[in-house]
Amino acid sequence: MLKWILILLIVAAVAGLLGMNSIAGAAMTGVKLLIAIVLVLFLLAVLGIVVIA
Repeated sequence: MLKWILILLIVAAVAGLLGMNSIAGAAMTGVKLLIAIVLVLFLLAVLGIVVIA
């Protein structure tokens, strides 16, 4: 999942530099969503509620 976050960040950066603001915004929305999912899973794993195999 971290690979997808990095890919979307690169897409957003390149699109932003090229002036494609709608594509950059969509990519950043995806990044924010994936980061939120990763943080929730991390916190659940730290608290021992979910065991990630």
